[in-house]
Amino acid sequence: MNTIVTIITAASLSIASVVCSTSVYAGEVLQRVLDTKTLKVAVGTDWGAMSSLNANNELDGYDIEVAKGVAKYLGVKAEFVTPGWDIIAAGNWQGRWDMSMGQMTATKTRAEKFDFSIPYFYERAAVVVHKDSKASSFSDLNGKVLGVASGTLAEDYANQTLKWDWIGAHPDDYEFKPGEVKVYTTSNIAFDDLRLGDGTRLDAIVTDGTIAEKAIKSGYPFKVLGNLFATPCSIPMMKGDKEFNEKVSAALKSMKDDGTLSKLSIKWYGSDHSVEK
Repeated sequence: MNTIVTIITAASLSIASVVCSTSVYAGEVLQRVLDTKTLKVAVGTDWGAMSSLNANNELDGYDIEVAKGVAKYLGVKAEFVTPGWDIIAAGNWQGRWDMSMGQMTATKTRAEKFDFSIPYFYERAAVVVHKDSKASSFSDLNGKVLGVASGTLAEDYANQTLKWDWIGAHPDDYEFKPGEVKVYTTSNIAFDDLRLGDGTRLDAIVTDGTIAEKAIKSGYPFKVLGNLFATPCSIPMMKGDKEFNEKVSAALKSMKDDGTLSKLSIKWYGSDHSVEK
């Protein structure tokens, strides 16, 4: 009798142990954030109105303020790290940060590596050319040299490998076929090449419309040739922590419902990108 009880008790403890360990694993990131009272966020230092260094050499921008809002909702502080976008998009973060900003579109391919929050921003890709460019339509870029940032949908579009696999996507025909696609770590580096002159190193760049607008307002000698596809943007997190994902999404929903996202978008972009248009 005692032997049977012992076996049953041991089995019960074993099952309980598995359940507890699974629970801990499922909420591992959220628990770490709460225990350390720190939310580690990967951002860029030269991403324009999204995130960049201000006059005081401090990170500032729409995504910075949104990340701080998420941290506040969780009752912790935001701590920023600045890996390259290509490193962020590649996944395999190994716990070096908990989530990333950068207005990433949640495609099915990316969903194999990441969990995504609800959208917090809506963006449209734009084609930028030098102000001296004689291009007047997308077809004028056929066979030309195009610049894009690594790991972006713009890169996929330029290489005509875009899968149009995000929620609400409307597959379109490619407007042009470049002769060469040059890949840069950020759009800003591509901008430095385009500003040298029309056709000197690049004929055009595909990038986020808001980044293009910021560059032009900052004095870059560019003009927008036209807009391409529109996408919803979300916060990526490494897969496996449903509780953390739900908390981040709840924070964004709260900021959207009380008008914070709208106000921040107007502050940084001059228009409301918190809703789909």
